[in-house]
Amino acid sequence: MFQAIFQHFKRMDWILIISSLFIAAIGLFSIYGFSLAKNDFLIFQKQVGFLIAGFILMFVLSFFDWRAFRENPFLILGLYLFCLAALAGLFLFASPIRGVKSWYKIGDFSFDPIWFTVLVLLILLAKYFSMRHIEMYRLIHILLSGFYLSLPAFLIFFQPNLGPVLILTALWLGILVVSGIKLRHFLILLLFGLLILVLSWSFLLRDYQKERIIAFLSPQIEPLGISWSQSQAKIAIGSGGIWGKGIADNSQAKYGFLPESRTDFIFAAIAEQFGLMAVFILIFLFLIIFWRLIKAALSGQSNFPRFFATGFAIFLASQAFIHIGMNLGLLPVIGIPLPLVSYGGSSLIAIFIGLGLIQSIKTH
Repeated sequence: MFQAIFQHFKRMDWILIISSLFIAAIGLFSIYGFSLAKNDFLIFQKQVGFLIAGFILMFVLSFFDWRAFRENPFLILGLYLFCLAALAGLFLFASPIRGVKSWYKIGDFSFDPIWFTVLVLLILLAKYFSMRHIEMYRLIHILLSGFYLSLPAFLIFFQPNLGPVLILTALWLGILVVSGIKLRHFLILLLFGLLILVLSWSFLLRDYQKERIIAFLSPQIEPLGISWSQSQAKIAIGSGGIWGKGIADNSQAKYGFLPESRTDFIFAAIAEQFGLMAVFILIFLFLIIFWRLIKAALSGQSNFPRFFATGFAIFLASQAFIHIGMNLGLLPVIGIPLPLVSYGGSSLIAIFIGLGLIQSIKTH
């Protein structure tokens, strides 16, 4: 038995695991600095607990045989329906936080089903396209997979929460490209997406969402209003210099100039605390993770693990790209956490569950 466990651990991708832990540690140091400045360590202690729980789940899931998903579509369908019910229940049971109904309040903790839904949708799409890989020339498969995407996307959009909808869409398009979609069909999808964007601006987007986009395009319009967050993020990044101001000397976050410094703008907070060198290390570690995930996809023995590993890489890469782009002022603010770094148990644990499934693919 001990020999089997030892061999199991030996087959795990330790480069991926250690890189993920280092990234999470950078986030913990930043949150600790914020807690130190406020002399309130509850948030830090919660994040440590979330990290430990996620790490344990990753190891437990590494023993799970991923082929249960490939061979049992009813298991995937059940998880998908459960996620849809959890998203729909937010409209009835969730209290608005900053105008958004995205969290179930459970005592001192909040549960966000969105990131688990992204993971389940990834499993569903990997299963769907692995069964129909040689039939991707048929438009019906693209439309049906889009239907699976649209149900959770609409429920999330009307919370309202635009950021995760973009992550879901990027995930779907990425797997479509990898699965071998025809160029003609892909161009049709892009034109259809452009039409949806135009209609969304006229009929679906809230006023504050429009204001964020306008502020991004013309930040000089309201420098003390809707453009304030990104302006302060740029100041924080620039003021950190090469080595940073110190773990508890980040004035932008410490004195409240930088909003949401533990979540939406934690990249800027890290740049101010630890400087440009920490930013380079953080990006380098993310690149290692993407490299290991793509390597896992290329070494997959069948289409399901290839699509899952590729989709998981797209999931993390799109999150990191949008978050860093928001902090640098290259993209409008849409409220996307930096994976493994930002405060939040739901996102962190969901990512470690995904890493656990990657380890399952690697070890089985």
